[in-house]
This record gives sequence, structure tokens and C-alpha cells, in this order.
Amino acid sequence: MTHTPDTGAPPTLPAIPPQPSSSTPPGTSTARPPAPASPPTPPTRRRTAFAEGVDQLRHAATTEPGRLRVIGAVLAALVVAFGAVTAWQMTERAAAADAVLTSSQPLTSDAADIYRSLADANTAASSGFLAGGQESAATRDRYERDIATAAAKLVNAAANAAPGSPSTRTITKLNRLLPEYKGLVERARTYNRQGYPVGGAYLRYANEKMQQEMLPAAQDLYTKENERLRADYADATPYPWPAIALGLATLAALAWVQRRTYLRTNRVLNHGLVAATTATTVVLLWLTAGHALARSHLDDSYDHGVRSLAVLHDARIASLKARGNENLTLVARGAETVKVGDETLDAYDHDFTRDIGVLAKGLAHARRLADDDTGAKPVTAAVGSMTEWKKRHAAAREQDENGNYQQALDMVIGAKGATGECFDAVDRNLATALKHEEAEFVTAAGDGRDALTGLPTGAAVLAVLGATGAVLGIGRRLSEYR
Repeated sequence: MTHTPDTGAPPTLPAIPPQPSSSTPPGTSTARPPAPASPPTPPTRRRTAFAEGVDQLRHAATTEPGRLRVIGAVLAALVVAFGAVTAWQMTERAAAADAVLTSSQPLTSDAADIYRSLADANTAASSGFLAGGQESAATRDRYERDIATAAAKLVNAAANAAPGSPSTRTITKLNRLLPEYKGLVERARTYNRQGYPVGGAYLRYANEKMQQEMLPAAQDLYTKENERLRADYADATPYPWPAIALGLATLAALAWVQRRTYLRTNRVLNHGLVAATTATTVVLLWLTAGHALARSHLDDSYDHGVRSLAVLHDARIASLKARGNENLTLVARGAETVKVGDETLDAYDHDFTRDIGVLAKGLAHARRLADDDTGAKPVTAAVGSMTEWKKRHAAAREQDENGNYQQALDMVIGAKGATGECFDAVDRNLATALKHEEAEFVTAAGDGRDALTGLPTGAAVLAVLGATGAVLGIGRRLSEYR
């Protein structure tokens, strides 16, 4: 017999074949049929992170710590949003106020200077023509200075105008017409010195180019720059209602949270929430007071600066046009007429009467707008000079109509007692008034811009501090539940 060692494992038993059931007929298989397959289980739909987050917030809000976390997040978001909106709106208004002071108003003045220089050059050209070979160096220098000023102002305007804008096209047109006008004037002078009558025709042609093409283009440029100036004022002065409304809502939310904290803990102050409330209050007060002050100064710069400057510019232009037409009356010698009703009048004298009427209305308006004696005094002096000018012009016209051309010429461009003295006095006084109003504008507009200095940055910094205070204040309450 062979001995099998004991390994501790149970002995292996032989397999017992299954015995057929007594109820199973012979020859029949005992294997069971396979069970029918169950339908596949649909995959579980995964919830979105947003839905899970909402459920977590809803669950957290059922406990006081969860509610405090939500309140802290909302308060911080409100304070930051208030600071951001304030910084955004004040940045836009500060930029518009700076544009008023440094860009749009100076360009408006440049456009007015372009018009004035062109009109004055035309006047000087006609005065020099009337003097013939006796043209003074002062008259010639005045013409050249006006042309140089117009050219320089056009270059400056082109550098500051937006590419492809209507202003740029107008500037390009004036740059093209200016040398054409100069060429016509030089031809008129050349022929006039040689005693050829065609010189007068060239001067009238130059005047037509100035009156019908160049001055309307300069007026169009002045109008466009004025529109740009008004647009900058419209951007700088509106009240920042979204920022103010958000600031009030933030203060209301902070007050509600502090009252809730007091009712639940009986503690009067929460240092973090008090800091947030203080920062929000400072920003809101700074916003309303700073903008109100800036708006007041900007409105003052418009009412007592821009409006006065516009009226004075128009009056000065009217005086230049009147002087030019007065000279051309003698140049044309009745060659240009206009029909008014049943009367046939000298065209240039008719235009002089119209321009002197515009000047009178402009001076009256400027005197009403003057808000101090320094501004009113030169305007009053200009009114007196204009009145004397009208008297001397009437006397010169009477001499010319009576056939005394030389006497009429002396009364217009003579060395003493001529209408030219009155025109120079009007122009000089208007220049003084313009300088005064320009200084008032710069002062008021500068104060308006300075009132907004630091507000955007300050609002952003205080908003961050306020949001931090709100979070720390709520965190202090949360620590009581740990």
C-alpha cells in the first residue's frame, strides 16, 4: 500500500454525475433552457455642475452659516460693482472734460482763426489794391501774416482731425484753394502797378473765390468743430445715474445686513461691515459732489466762455467782411450791382450794410453775455467805433456818388479820419474781448476737469477696501459657528 502524506487539505472526492429525475422520461436532456435576457439599463444622466452648485447653495442657505456666506458674497459683489461702474463713468467724463479743454475748444478757436485770417487777408488785399503803387509795407505785411496764419492753422487742424472725417475733407479743400487765391491776388497786384484795368477784374475774381468757396468752407469747418465741442460737453456733464443708483442700493444692502446682525446677536457694530459702509459712503459722496462741482464749472465755461467766444468770433468776422466789401465798393466802381425791390444798388455796398448790421447785433449780444467789466469794456468800445464807422462810411459813399472818387478813397483808406481807423479799433477791441473770454474759459474748464481728478482711481481702491471689509465682517460672524 502506498502512503499519501497528510497535507491538511480535504481529500478530493470523485464527481458524482447527476442522476436523472424519476419524472424525466428516458432520453430527455436534463439541461435547463437559458433565462430570457433582461432589457438594458439606461445610463444614468450626469447632472451639470451648475445644477449641482444650485442645489448646494439651496442646501447651504437652509443653515445660518450658509446664509452668511451667500450674504457676504452678495455684499462684496455689490461694493465691487459700485466701484467699477463709478470708475468707468467718471473715466469717460474726465476724458470728455479734458477733450473740451485741450482739444475740441482749441480746435474750434483755430477754425475761427482760419476764417478770420482768410477774411482779413482778403480785406488787406483790397486795401493794398486801392493804394495802387502806394501800398504800404504794413498792409502788405498784414496780408502775408494772415495767409501764413491760415496755412499754419490748417496744418494744426489737419493733424488733430480724424482721418477720412468731413473736417479732413474741408481742410484738404482749403489747402488746395489757398495757393489759387494767392496767385489771383498777385496777378491783380502786378497788373494794378502797371496801370492795367484788368487788375481789378483779377481782384474781383479772387474775392469771389474767397467769398463763394473759401470762406464757406472755413465756416463749415468752424461749424463741425463746434458740433464736436458740444458733443464733448454732452459726454462730460450728464449725471452718472447708474453709479448713483448702484451706490444707494449697496448702502441699503449694507444697512439691512447690519440690522439683521444686530437683531440676531444684539451687537451694535460689526467692524468689517462698518468699514464697508464707510468706504461706500465716501465713494458715493465723492461721486456726487465731485461731479456736481465739475458740471458747475463746465457749465460756467460754456455759458461765459464758449458762448461769448462764438458771438465775438462771429462779430469779428462780420467786421472783416464789412471792411472787405467797403473796399471792393471802390474797386468795382459800380461794376457789380444787385436788384433790391425796384432799386438797383451797388452789390458790395449792399453787402456792407448787411455785414455791419450783423456786427451791431453781435456786439449787442456780446455785451449782454459779458459777466464782468473787464469783458464788457472792450465790447462797449467796439460799439462806439462801429457807430463812428457807419457815419464815416456814409460820408464816403456820398462823395463817391457825387463823382469825387479820390476824396472817397481818402475817407476809406486815408492816413487820418478814415473808416480804416474805425475798423482797426473795432478789430482791436474784439481781439481784447476774445482774449479775456478765452482766459475765463480756460479757468472754468480747467476747474471742471480738475474736480474729477483722482475720482476713478479712488473709487476703485475704496471699492476693493469696502469689499474686503464686508468679507471680513461676515467672516467674523462665521467664526462664531466653529
